[in-house]
Amino acid sequence: MKLKITVHGVAYEVDVEVLDAGEGFPAAAPRRNRPRRSESNGGNAVPPPRPSASSPLPRSGDGGAVASPIAGTVVELKCKPGDNVSKDQVLLVIEAMKMKTSIAAPTNGSIKSIPVAVGDSVREGQTLVELA
Repeated sequence: MKLKITVHGVAYEVDVEVLDAGEGFPAAAPRRNRPRRSESNGGNAVPPPRPSASSPLPRSGDGGAVASPIAGTVVELKCKPGDNVSKDQVLLVIEAMKMKTSIAAPTNGSIKSIPVAVGDSVREGQTLVELA
């Protein structure tokens, strides 16, 4: 069965084999296929996924923006525009795969804007809060 998944905005086509109960894993090592071409990225070969360990948390300096470290859904806002916040104060909570992640202020400052709302789906790297 073929499935299409999207990771970090890049579409991948994958082959999935459904095993009957008790079949287990094949004894032979899985064969490696060449990257498939995907229509969603102009027919270019699909690049390998980026390792997350090498990606620092996307945050800009001097106030700036606080970006989402993960993709998920905003479940709680703990601040509003105009609020003064201190470093490490929780600004909002994101849920991904039934796990809640608190997003904290990287520095002291005041909330300039919050371009997301409760219930919004967010991508990794998307701006969640702008600090002044």
